[in-house]
Amino acid sequence: MAVGKRLAAARGAWICFQDEAGQVLRPPVSKTWARRGNTPVVEVSGKGSGRVPVAGLVCLKPGQGGRLMWRTRLHGGRAGERGSFSKDGYIAFLDQTHQRLQAPIVLIWDNVNTHVSRRMYALIAGRSWLTVIRLPTYAPDLNPAEGVWRWMKRGLTNIAAHGIDHLARLVKQRLRACQQQPGLLASFLAQTGMTLEPELPW
Repeated sequence: MAVGKRLAAARGAWICFQDEAGQVLRPPVSKTWARRGNTPVVEVSGKGSGRVPVAGLVCLKPGQGGRLMWRTRLHGGRAGERGSFSKDGYIAFLDQTHQRLQAPIVLIWDNVNTHVSRRMYALIAGRSWLTVIRLPTYAPDLNPAEGVWRWMKRGLTNIAAHGIDHLARLVKQRLRACQQQPGLLASFLAQTGMTLEPELPW
């Protein structure tokens, strides 16, 4: 991570933390208030299946407000249907983010299979503006994008979606709300214990 911060400072790049999450039709359960003896119940139809995969990038740069980039897709639960983003889907997402940020990107993501395939290495190598640093496969405590998912899911607690399209709209509403609060992204970085300033060599 220290190398990534030095590279970003030298190139005027954004540091972008990537992660993927998903939301299913069954709502997250949360505590709430109710009259004694009356347990709150959220009715779920039980009809339909599937999930809404989300790919996110928490983009940070010293002196700039944080930016959240995201993409969703629908997974209907059909046999043989891809449940996550493809390599080409990831690269298209990164290309779009680069166009919006108008600056080089230091990408920090984990070692899941999609990220370390030969095709992904080739796609990355063809983009001079992109530098990749890999986290361990399971390192949620080092990735501020995990804070985005916790915040998103907290806003979906005890809400029963009427179908996969309705669920996708709810997820997008939460992500747009997060985008409008740059201070949230800074707080998610703070929760990791990391900073954006490169360490000084001694």
